[in-house]
Amino acid sequence: MMDGSAIIIGSGLGGLECGYILARHGLEVTVLEQSNHTGGCLQTYVRGRALFDTGFHYAGGLGDGEPLNRLFSYFGLMSLPWKQLDPECADEVVIGDRAFPFASGHRRFAERLTECFPHEKEAILKYTDFLEDVGNRIFDIFMSRDAGGFISGPLFAKSAYEFLNATVSDPLLRQVLSGTSLKMELNAESLPLYVFAQINDSFICSAWRLRGGGSQIADSLVESIRKMGGNVRTDAEVTAIREKGGKVAEVVVNGGEVLEADWVISDIHPSATVALVEETRALRKVYRHRISSMENTYGMFTANIRLKPGALPYVNRNIYVHRAGTDLWRPEPGRTDSVLVNWAVPYDGSDNAISLDLLTPMWWSEVEKWSGLPSGHRGEDYVRFKRDRTEECIRLAERRVPGLGDAVDRVYTSTPLSYSSYLCEPEGSAYGIRKDWKSPMTTVLTPRTPFPNLLMTGQSLNLHGMLGVSMTSVLTCAEIIGMSALASEILQL
Repeated sequence: MMDGSAIIIGSGLGGLECGYILARHGLEVTVLEQSNHTGGCLQTYVRGRALFDTGFHYAGGLGDGEPLNRLFSYFGLMSLPWKQLDPECADEVVIGDRAFPFASGHRRFAERLTECFPHEKEAILKYTDFLEDVGNRIFDIFMSRDAGGFISGPLFAKSAYEFLNATVSDPLLRQVLSGTSLKMELNAESLPLYVFAQINDSFICSAWRLRGGGSQIADSLVESIRKMGGNVRTDAEVTAIREKGGKVAEVVVNGGEVLEADWVISDIHPSATVALVEETRALRKVYRHRISSMENTYGMFTANIRLKPGALPYVNRNIYVHRAGTDLWRPEPGRTDSVLVNWAVPYDGSDNAISLDLLTPMWWSEVEKWSGLPSGHRGEDYVRFKRDRTEECIRLAERRVPGLGDAVDRVYTSTPLSYSSYLCEPEGSAYGIRKDWKSPMTTVLTPRTPFPNLLMTGQSLNLHGMLGVSMTSVLTCAEIIGMSALASEILQL
């Protein structure tokens, strides 16, 4: 057990996991959340009989012995009502009028795709074996004394796009293997191979939904932190970070309250973190400029659809629908060429779907003209813009879900403006800072900052998603606790 105190800015998954780790190790923890709900993208909301997730939809690698299972077991999250998606087809990729199954388990995944592409059997096995090897080595970073050495490693400095082209000759198979792309921003010019491989591998292991919504993850972590003596506060916006003697001395809450701690961890976007630090010579302008000028990934348009009772059956898989001829690695702003259809697990245990979500990429440039206006007061043209995009998503999804349009009872939408307004995510970015294989040392961040007692965590640092954020929370807390003891606890070495 350790002495000391820590303030954590933001109660997203990364912030709450850091709070859990540090409280478990005896630190006096205070988590500060600016909104009136904890959880960030884990929040859920209810409209009538339908419950909707704001950002979390499904997770990969929760099976026994799999990476996220080991992490979530440590955080006490495996007792939640997880539901595994169909192992024979957890994800269905539709290209034009053809559908392709993504089975769970590396061998079965390869077998089912080989049935569709028998001439590419060797390439499919090579691809699958590579991803499995990357996944098997995910915890190697916990054994390294220098996380920075891992981040500058060879797979962060290789192109995912070039790897795929070099491994697979059939252009349709390359599209299919890229077809679950809404888990990340596919970018032919920038996406590192490690990001592509690690995220895809975790969902090939197994895929899971959570009956009752992602807020249960946040609620469980908050409850655990409080049981261990920590404090989680809502309506507590950090408005300034102050330095003294080269270290963070205090944070200011709601413009007036001053709090002190030995450590401060920020779970908000790195550019927002830097913006909170009051002017000081200890934080050089070149560092401020570097962090504030980093490019962000695109955002997401989401149509949360409440269905008419009994109108559609629940489907225990995800469907990724892409128009024929779409270049998934070079998506175009303003177009609806891809949509993810994601069903919520019926909380009443029935076979009928209560709600589903449609997601498609959306760029900040598409909504920027309304960015200065408050929610609910952006005008009829914004309402029309969202309605048109919703109709486009429904038409595309109906290629694989016949009758969807007639089954709609009510639609609730969000755009990058929503994520920017409610979650303070710059440009409404869905996956945080854009990583670039050509410059991994400047786009893949470590938790450290120029202040020895100010650390960062969250999706913008290493990897995004449930697995990536959970890994990063461990790396962040290891700067305080030490990696050896923490790795031993989590991996039960």
